[in-house]
Amino acid sequence: MLSAKRNISTFIKILLIIGFGYFFWLMLTITLEYIPFDPNASFLMIKQTEVHNKSEYIWFFYTHVYTSIFVLLAGFLAILRRNFGIRNFHKNAGKIYIFLILLLAAPSGIYMGIFANGGFLSKLSFVILGCLWWFSTFKAYLLARQKNFKKHKHWMWRSFALTISAITLRMWKVIIVYLFQPNPMDVYQIIAWLGWVPNIILIEYLIMKKHL
Repeated sequence: MLSAKRNISTFIKILLIIGFGYFFWLMLTITLEYIPFDPNASFLMIKQTEVHNKSEYIWFFYTHVYTSIFVLLAGFLAILRRNFGIRNFHKNAGKIYIFLILLLAAPSGIYMGIFANGGFLSKLSFVILGCLWWFSTFKAYLLARQKNFKKHKHWMWRSFALTISAITLRMWKVIIVYLFQPNPMDVYQIIAWLGWVPNIILIEYLIMKKHL
């Protein structure tokens, strides 16, 4: 029984490594679209109302974009729970991950959620996502400080499940548009929830079954 659980955990980690590597590269290419700084680049082309009417929007947007790629990488390295021969590597990767989310990525994401495309349902989803992302990360931080590392690990997985919503949201968008070709605003309403709710359900299931 114990061996089976270990095999499942190892299999999940292998899938995570392969999948993350591929999608991290895709996310990196998206991030590079916003270098150098350009208020008319890519996604910002459809957010010109916010760019021109909300002077702070562009700063929150770029804060979120520029920090999220490092959050993805640091979170992935921390979740592997390996030092790779470097002293305190796991601990320091976790610190970077937590610092970036609590102070920069999550607050900027919550702000951007208020102006999300797709109407009220999309805005509600992204604001909830940002708040849960901040809370789960803060909870993981508190548990690490209390040296309750078992629960800390569980909350880090919850946090990371929300972190990779940046990836799963885009996966669902491709699938839904390819299969159903819905109205663009309908797509935003659907993927706003599909991007993170299934992630959390899966992680809660794995925690409940003691696979994590």
